[in-house]
Amino acid sequence: MAGAFVPDETPLARIIVGIDPGLAALGFGIVSFGSGRIVHIDHGCIKTSSERDSGKRLQFIYRSIRELIQTYRPDSGGIEDLYFFRNVSSALPVAEARGVIKLAFEEELVPLAEFSPNEIKKAVTGTARADKSLVQEMVRMLLNLDAIPKPDHAADALAAAICRINSEGPAGI
Repeated sequence: MAGAFVPDETPLARIIVGIDPGLAALGFGIVSFGSGRIVHIDHGCIKTSSERDSGKRLQFIYRSIRELIQTYRPDSGGIEDLYFFRNVSSALPVAEARGVIKLAFEEELVPLAEFSPNEIKKAVTGTARADKSLVQEMVRMLLNLDAIPKPDHAADALAAAICRINSEGPAGI
């Protein structure tokens, strides 16, 4: 996460945070939206070690999300919904991470919307059938970045933030 953050002074600019949930690696993306323009602010990945027990990992995620929210003071957030996994044991850690993320947003009084992977793809590319590389390239283009955001989880989080903007409409509704 960046150091001192100064919000955009555009009168109607809103700060949106996107989250790509995970227990080992959680992507975040922060954008500003105002006057019909989306501006990249920050992105990154919160990582936890598999050598730590899951309770400590979840606590670290919770505290990191609270710090992220307190640093950027977002108006709203978007998170990728838990989609169908073939293996339930791989879905459970992601579901637990989503739970502490949702709790952090709730405690900070920041509305958090959930979007399916297909909704996010459609919001960014215009089609729900887009592959990962197209989504990443469209995120790069929409945010006027020189390169595709890395790691992949951060690019996915920025896509979730863009999806949240599209779902809110021009007045932030």
